[in-house]
Parts: sequence; C-alpha cells; structure tokens
Amino acid sequence: MAKCAVCEKGVHFGNGVSHSHRRSNKIWKSNIKRVSCKVNGVPQKLYVCASCLRSGRVERA
Repeated sequence: MAKCAVCEKGVHFGNGVSHSHRRSNKIWKSNIKRVSCKVNGVPQKLYVCASCLRSGRVERA
C-alpha cells in the first residue's frame, strides 16, 4: 500500500549506522497520502506521495 500511484515511490532499505559505526537494518517510508484526484475527469481516491502533490503532477478533485 505504501507506494505512490504516480511515480511508484515506495519504501527504501539501507543501514542505520550508530555512533560506534555498528550497522542495523533500516527502512525509510515515503510520505504517502490518500487524496481524491481527478482521473480522466472522474474523481478517484489514490495514494500519492507528497512530492507529487507539491509538484502538481496530480489534479485534486
């Protein structure tokens, strides 16, 4: 569910590195919002990331 319907941005995986340089697994989640958007002139609920909302890639209904 945590994936943008426009740019397909999802979770990112990597290592969390402590001060003593010990590494542990880390997940960064995208800022996904459920918004009402116009798709082919019809309002539809989509999961869209905040960067797509700010850039105007989707038209809100």
